[in-house]
Amino acid sequence: MKLLKFAAIDVGSNAVRLLFMNVIEDSTGVYFKKSSLVRMPLRLGDEAFYNGGVISEARIEKLMHTITAFRHLMMVQDVVGFRACATSAMREAANSGHVVKYIRDKTGVEIEVIDGQQEAELIYANRIVELINKERAYLYVDVGGGSTEVTLFSKMKVIVSASFNLGTIRFIKGEDTGKEKKRLREFVKGLAARHKPVELIGSGGNINKVFKLSGKRDGMPLTLKNLKDIYDYVDSFTIDERIRDLGFNPDRADVIIPATGLFLKIMKWTGAKKILVPKIGVSDGIVHQLYNNYRMEREMQL
Repeated sequence: MKLLKFAAIDVGSNAVRLLFMNVIEDSTGVYFKKSSLVRMPLRLGDEAFYNGGVISEARIEKLMHTITAFRHLMMVQDVVGFRACATSAMREAANSGHVVKYIRDKTGVEIEVIDGQQEAELIYANRIVELINKERAYLYVDVGGGSTEVTLFSKMKVIVSASFNLGTIRFIKGEDTGKEKKRLREFVKGLAARHKPVELIGSGGNINKVFKLSGKRDGMPLTLKNLKDIYDYVDSFTIDERIRDLGFNPDRADVIIPATGLFLKIMKWTGAKKILVPKIGVSDGIVHQLYNNYRMEREMQL
């Protein structure tokens, strides 16, 4: 048996995450096992989507210290390889080029600002098709702080993907998202009409938290009723009560309701009766791509 460790840094609009993944190679195959996850709620989207689209020097310094700490942790863990990707907040920030250069100069870590299509490719790299019925259509929905990514899988293939400027930070800031919601509604309703029946796959920290609250075993789907009941239950608490009584992190307590509400709308628009929550996302896809590249390079050297 051979054990390899890879790391992925996901610079999101709400939080910055470092995922460590063990990749186990043996005579029976290759297995991916999550080792640990470090999450820092920097909320880059608070400034990237507002504040003239400029991430402040104070927030950049916090990001620099976070990435520095991540770099040190990766050195301790002896990772075979790592990659850092940034999504919606950095895509929209007017000074993203400055941020990327500053972080690279100070930490040696190159942050790649990826677009919606690249996010979809990372989703596909998760080998998510191995977790689903090969004859059915699935709509993969990732609700983040700044954007929502939607990818349709059918019969083991990616049919179409799209990115929408709809995210939890935009919602809680009161941004007028009416036109973008309409675009999303028309998009998913059109997909559902052409690929009946469609089931949902949910991704992101909020739907993962909802799944945990449901008490269901991994691999079991949430029904529409499950999702609505949890939405109503959490919504009955104030943000302060969610932190104090439900044990939510402060940066989760205010965004979980708008995120869950969006998942409910998409289920309604598509007619989906259940949603799978496999707890995989951009970071997992980064690791799968890293391992595939590592294996190809190793084979070329033989």
